[in-house]
Amino acid sequence: MKGATILFTEMSPDMDWEDDFNHWYDTHHILNRTRVDGFVSAQRYRDPDRPTYLAIYEIASEEVLDSVEYNKVRAQPNAQTAWMLSNVQNYSRYVGNEISDTRQDGVTDDVLDEAFVYAVFFSVPDDRAEEFNKWYDEEHSPMLLKCPEWKAVRRFEIFEGDPQPWTHLALHYLSDAEAALSSEAREAARDTDWRKKLSEEPWFQGSNHVYEIFGDRFLGQND
Repeated sequence: MKGATILFTEMSPDMDWEDDFNHWYDTHHILNRTRVDGFVSAQRYRDPDRPTYLAIYEIASEEVLDSVEYNKVRAQPNAQTAWMLSNVQNYSRYVGNEISDTRQDGVTDDVLDEAFVYAVFFSVPDDRAEEFNKWYDEEHSPMLLKCPEWKAVRRFEIFEGDPQPWTHLALHYLSDAEAALSSEAREAARDTDWRKKLSEEPWFQGSNHVYEIFGDRFLGQND
């Protein structure tokens, strides 16, 4: 159920038609995409603080998004889809290739269905990417995973995105968001000399948000 590429997309329906939005998304929008050859699976999430929904699509490779089949789906929406996409707010869409996957010992791909995902975006200059990646993979992620509720960290290099010019995304899979984000392990991971050095650089200020799982995983119908 895991791909080498992800499509990360958010949108916010109006509260007056939120139920209609979710019915459309689950019975039409997400199914049309998971029918495309190369779409491995998809999982939906929601923001616990506002009516914003996230979908993370697991895709075999970035070439799938250039396929005739996928672009036909995007270019020929039905009337309901066209209306929904024209009326949602806070739309975002980011596509990235996985560059690392760090997990607690013994954790399988079932970790993708943990209760929470904590998404952290950065816009890293090209000349700082090597050190940033080294810090994240060699120090930061291993320290976070000392927290029992912090199950895995997947990192992606973004090659297509809107509306922000983010270059890197980390998806942290948590069994308990409150416990993980207030843990001693996270506090220690944020208090190292290496992180302090990087945090002094202006680009280090990124964006982060917690989402809770919403519904069951959709499996690719051609996988």
